[in-house]
Amino acid sequence: MGTIKTTNIEPIADNGTVTLGSSGDTFTVPSGVTITNNGTQTGFGGTNTPNFKVSNTGNQSLSNGILTKLTFDTEVFDSDGAFASDKFTVPSGKEGKYAITFQAFMEGSNDIRVMRGYVYKNGSALSSMQTRLVFNSNLLDAGSPVGFIVSGVLIYLYQII
Repeated sequence: MGTIKTTNIEPIADNGTVTLGSSGDTFTVPSGVTITNNGTQTGFGGTNTPNFKVSNTGNQSLSNGILTKLTFDTEVFDSDGAFASDKFTVPSGKEGKYAITFQAFMEGSNDIRVMRGYVYKNGSALSSMQTRLVFNSNLLDAGSPVGFIVSGVLIYLYQII
């Protein structure tokens, strides 16, 4: 077979289709080649899975000074069935980078001064957020809802606990 060298390929009719190869063919793009897309792309990239969104429809009791693992009773979606109550396990063959974010709210009281949230990977804290609460000083009344968000990017993750 030979090599075709050109700077432009266009279909015969305006706005037509150019087909390269047929079913089962492979096109190789060598290392160092840049692909530039100035149009609409389809069929490229991954499906961005697994992915999930969970929530808790009720309240969970927390004790001052004691770390409590949050549990979730509602799966809004779970593309690969990889999340269960309080743990996400990466399905086989889908290791990679995962962005994990959670948001928690609580009603403050005069006894609570600091809220902390953690994202754990294989039993070790990976990411954390701390919020200091100030009550009865015209900033926050006891009983007011307070929230915070914790995020972490997990690399080559196998299980979040």
